[in-house]
Parts: sequence; C-alpha cells; structure tokens
Amino acid sequence: MATAQPLPIRMVAGLGNPGDEYADTRHNAGFKAVDVLASQAGVSYWKNQAGAEVALINVNDPEAEGGKREVVLVKPQSYMNTSGGPISKLCAQYKVKPEELLVIHDELDIPAGDVRVKVGGGHAGHNGLRSIIDKLGSRDFSRIRAGIGDPPGRMPVADFVLKQLRSREAEDFAVMTSQAAEAAALAITRGVVFARDHVNGGASGNGKH
Repeated sequence: MATAQPLPIRMVAGLGNPGDEYADTRHNAGFKAVDVLASQAGVSYWKNQAGAEVALINVNDPEAEGGKREVVLVKPQSYMNTSGGPISKLCAQYKVKPEELLVIHDELDIPAGDVRVKVGGGHAGHNGLRSIIDKLGSRDFSRIRAGIGDPPGRMPVADFVLKQLRSREAEDFAVMTSQAAEAAALAITRGVVFARDHVNGGASGNGKH
C-alpha cells in the first residue's frame, strides 16, 4: 500500500509515559525530544487539552498565510499504549491530516544513539505507534525514530525501555534526544523528505545505516 507524501508538518507528537518514575527512561525519548524543541522555540506554557500537554509554536513558512505556520507540540498524558486517543482528538480539533503529523518515538531496531526519519509504515510492534495507527485509521504520518538498540543479554524489553537511566547512559540518551529534536526541527522547516535524506544519509549522528 503506497504511503501518501508528507505535507508541511503542523503537529509534532512525542511519545512517552507521564510521571516522574518514567521521566528518565528510554521509552520517553519522544517526550524528551519535544521538550528540547519547545525549549528552543521559547515555549513557557503548556496547556492540558484532550488528555495531552499541548504547546503552540510558529515557524517561518513563506507558503503559509502571514508567512508563519502554527505547529502544535503534543505530549500525550495517557500511557504509551493509548497515545493514539489524545493525538487523534487533537488532530481533529486542529484539523491536522495524518500527512501533517510527525511522531517522535523510541526504536529498538536502530542502534542506540542513531536517529532516523521515516515516512509512513507499520508499527513494528511499538505500542504507541499501534495505538496511533488504530485511532487515526491511517499510517501516513511521519516519524522520527530515536534508536535505543536491543536489550543486553536476556533482559526483557519492558524492563529495558522502562529502566531509569544513570550517569553515562543518561548523558548519551540526552545527546540522542537532542539529535532527534534537530531532525524534527529540520522536518518542520525544510520538509520531511529533506530531513530524511539529510539525517538518514549520515550527515548527523555517527553515519551508521
């Protein structure tokens, strides 16, 4: 099934779990990256809307009315496996099409520290993506995939993605989520396809494929 081509991004949703016990875990890569984006845009206020924390930013866009495009930043406050509910409600409220949505999420299938941009696709077993596809009835949204690698040894996946990160792990994770935010910013300002070609081509990060 062909994926619809992405449109200029009007919503960026970072996936994670709410609550302090999850704040510094691999599963919260999306939240962390959206926080970096918000900070860089000078966001000082998040509102609670449709079961999510929401902030609005404006980016320069010569094609948009008034030369600015409003972009909605979203952190669903339901848990990861029900992320699709708040995101689909907000897409309806802001009249955002799936092709205008960018989702940032952790990805086991990519080496730790790598960041990739992807247009459309399935959920590959990721509960957050599964929920979004289910609620939107579409897989045509774009993704920033924040690589966390495979669990060591026989550690269960759930323990690995929800384990509190310490010292060096936390530092490396912060670098990676900042790179994910950079990739998202590129997708917002230059387009998803440009970001994919630039980021996946090894121009940022360590160039692994």
